Amino acid sequence: MNSDSDLSIAGDILEVQHLLRPAAPHPTTVAGFVGLARSIAADRTRWAPLVRYDTTTRWYHRLHQGPGYEVWLLSWVPGQGSGRHDHGLSSGVLTVLEGELTEHTVRGAQSLHAGAQRVFAPGYVHEVVNDSLQPAVSLHVYFPGLTQMPMHAARCEAATGNPVPAV
Repeated sequence: MNSDSDLSIAGDILEVQHLLRPAAPHPTTVAGFVGLARSIAADRTRWAPLVRYDTTTRWYHRLHQGPGYEVWLLSWVPGQGSGRHDHGLSSGVLTVLEGELTEHTVRGAQSLHAGAQRVFAPGYVHEVVNDSLQPAVSLHVYFPGLTQMPMHAARCEAATGNPVPAV
């Protein structure tokens, strides 16, 4: 027994497995989807061999789907962007796997480097662009699965030079 504590464990701690909940086969919470994205990102052998780069259009590949969600792998060559959009009724997790992307929202622009994650709710409007000189790869988890991606009017510059929604 540790002399710094009066806590002791009676019996074999490994015998309590029957009291623990089994791991869910699929995520059901935002934290679970973030964890799914992180585990896929960490397993390069799962996604890296699939990546393709297309200079004429953004390349994408559905990597996985489960009950009520889907996982997409996207590549971005320099200059490619998504256009300003939202994801309809879907929430999501965006994870940058390689390179750097810039996310534009009504609050401004933010660089997302490899490892960065963005979680968003339905109706979140943004534009993602590869403003760098190197290709980028990203992972997108949508829950429920993506059924629409409404496009929005392009950003315009106000007299202040700050991005504002086009009217």
